[in-house]
Amino acid sequence: MQRSFTDQLNRTIHISYPPKRIISLVPSQTELLFDLGLDSEIIGITKFCVHPESKSKEKTKIGGTKKLNLELIRSLKPDLIIGNKEENEQSQIEELMKDLPVWMSDIYDLEDAKNTIIQIGELVDRMPEAAYLNHLINAGFNDLQTLALENNLNKSVAYLIWKNPYMFAGRNTFINHMLAMNGLNNVIRENRYPEMDLNELALLKPELIFLSSEPYPFKEKHLEEIRTVIPEAKVMLVDGEMFSWYGSRLVKAVQYLFQFQKELY
Repeated sequence: MQRSFTDQLNRTIHISYPPKRIISLVPSQTELLFDLGLDSEIIGITKFCVHPESKSKEKTKIGGTKKLNLELIRSLKPDLIIGNKEENEQSQIEELMKDLPVWMSDIYDLEDAKNTIIQIGELVDRMPEAAYLNHLINAGFNDLQTLALENNLNKSVAYLIWKNPYMFAGRNTFINHMLAMNGLNNVIRENRYPEMDLNELALLKPELIFLSSEPYPFKEKHLEEIRTVIPEAKVMLVDGEMFSWYGSRLVKAVQYLFQFQKELY
């Protein structure tokens, strides 16, 4: 049967319900779809969709999140495509929207992420599974916030996502919200992902500097370069998936962040 849904860009799409041929354009949402039990319905994913490994490696790869193979996508004849405003290129999405049902998310904080899980659950006929994931996420993040308060965790932080040039997670990002929920105050005041050199960062006096594992794969060798310029800060490698993936990965992020908070006292 045909059903209509409104996505987070306030667009209405019409799909055959429940959808049987789904393409996901975002790694975190791909993992969510698998965790909702849609193994056979998922027919195409991006090359960056790596979780769960055993299932994702068997699926057709339709390019990268920002370099989609539009002809391949069309040839797969999907009855639903799920993307994200930030992670996918607007021009490519608009091209797909001309003749295919594309549902888009737009996520800035944990509340948005939970709403997305529920809405995707409705979209793919997996409401009970989606509600259970949100139950786990709610309980976990309530406990994380309580832990941060009990331990008076209130430190300033800078979160690096890129090198050459150095780029940071600023305000109005999901990462910024995740930092705040763990008692951390972002020293970057600009919105989105501003560029800044290390001497400028030093003037902001962050107590902590996090080097993310993605999208730039920061490694041990990069720590010393930053410590040389800002020796008074604690510089750490962090798992970028745990701070920036907003699907079912949030359930795993809770355990990671419990352990992580203990390293910051």
